[in-house]
Amino acid sequence: MERSQPRNGDLSWRLSSHPITLLFFLGFRISSLLFYLLGSLFTSNFILVFIITILLLAADFYYLKNIAGRRLVGLRWWNEVEGSSGDSHWVFESQDRSGSAESGAPSQNATDKRFFWLALYAQPALWVVLAIVSVVRLLNPIWLSLIVIALILTITNTLAFSRCDKFSQASSLASSAMYSGGMARNLAGGLFSRLFR
Repeated sequence: MERSQPRNGDLSWRLSSHPITLLFFLGFRISSLLFYLLGSLFTSNFILVFIITILLLAADFYYLKNIAGRRLVGLRWWNEVEGSSGDSHWVFESQDRSGSAESGAPSQNATDKRFFWLALYAQPALWVVLAIVSVVRLLNPIWLSLIVIALILTITNTLAFSRCDKFSQASSLASSAMYSGGMARNLAGGLFSRLFR
């Protein structure tokens, strides 16, 4: 039988533009879940499992927010607090990943994009499932506190990157419409053709 060659967009880490970044990203995403699930097999010390899981979640949060998001999909976010008023606002940043000749930016790798968004949405969903299982089985309620912390960290990143992606799509649509002249030219042409009929 003939093996088909993997195509860009397939879930194969070898097709990634940044394979090391992708492997660390997936490793951090999986490690906290695995240690939470399997940590009690290695030790009966809840505090050790709790602390290591929290450290893995924190490393995942940091790596996703500051490194993987920027390198894999060109998105970055942060929260700024104004010193005088104390008001907090979110800042979203996106790189031009269209790959157009005029921008000079590299194009978006479909494999990186699929891995990123799949892992971004899968992890909070898995933590929700674990929360439901923890409530139904009525395990020690302290385990639920760990799941709540995991949900806060993973959902924060998920919501922030989703908003960042929507912001980047809206700004790229607006810039392509206005700067390419397509929308402005069509509006101006329609306006002048109606005025001078």
